[in-house]
Amino acid sequence: MSENKERIVLDVAYQPQVRTATDTKRIMLNVILALMPALAVAVWQYGVYPLVLALISVASAVFFEWGYRKLMKKTCTVGDLSACLTGLLLALVLPTNAPWWLPIIGNFFAIVVVKQLYGGIGKNFLNPALAGRAFLLASYAAIMGRYAVPKALTAAVDGVTMATPLSYLYSGAAMPGYMGFKSLLLGTIPGCIGELSTLALLIGGAYLLATKVISWRIPGAYLGTVAVLCLIFGHEGYGNVDWMLYNLMSGGLMLGAIFMATDYATSPVTLNGQLLYGVGCGALTVLIRYFGGFPEGVTYAILIMNLCTWAIDKGFHRHQFGVTKEDIAAEKAAKKAAKEAAK
Repeated sequence: MSENKERIVLDVAYQPQVRTATDTKRIMLNVILALMPALAVAVWQYGVYPLVLALISVASAVFFEWGYRKLMKKTCTVGDLSACLTGLLLALVLPTNAPWWLPIIGNFFAIVVVKQLYGGIGKNFLNPALAGRAFLLASYAAIMGRYAVPKALTAAVDGVTMATPLSYLYSGAAMPGYMGFKSLLLGTIPGCIGELSTLALLIGGAYLLATKVISWRIPGAYLGTVAVLCLIFGHEGYGNVDWMLYNLMSGGLMLGAIFMATDYATSPVTLNGQLLYGVGCGALTVLIRYFGGFPEGVTYAILIMNLCTWAIDKGFHRHQFGVTKEDIAAEKAAKKAAKEAAK
């Protein structure tokens, strides 16, 4: 090969091999762009501070990834933007008034403990941002459960913090008039930075579908399962349809279903497996919201299903090109014979 030509290293561990213009950096950039509407709504309602938190979170995530790779004398991977995305996602699942140091602690756990200690991008078995949030929930529950009043509600609420729509649903109390479906759609409600506006998240999800970064299977199965179960079981004091819509539009459900559950490294690759994974996430979310100790169940539902991904993919075998059922049967028989011979 000429020295002037680009050298391509081909990893033949997985077949078939397909070369496309899409790479990790482009995928991460598309997801980051899809999250911008949600971040813009937070800035609209809470000022520049949510943006400052997001920048601190991204910077700390990049620093921890660079520092770990440098310390361990490994190739620097910050250029693939995966650390930037982890930092942004972690910021979006924090309250809008979280202290500036909170995302730094969360990113250390997410990047170093959850991601890099297991080999880096693609080798982690838990979603790093959600694992970081779970760590912060366990360590700083009071801070993680305190939400500021948005600009749209300063005239209606006397105070600096207030309950979220999901808190009203969890307690069974009637939803205040200033937290109707329009407020949930536009984002004029208290909550975490990235979960305020259902409309902004749907716009981001549509962009990811249009660019083929994600498919409909996981978010569709996830949201559909929550919708069906809430519609069936309902809740006293709410009409079943209203209860279903409030659950779909409250909390981190949209953010989790569209941006977290679809993480490539921690979700199934088999098509039927993705549907089962989405159904499992939805069922666990409803179970935790109905019977759990916290009003939100998205974080733990997705993390639990992350742990089941390997078993789901194992149960739904992928089709091997050029391999017949007879070949597979012969291979199994040969493995069985080898084990018996070894005994």
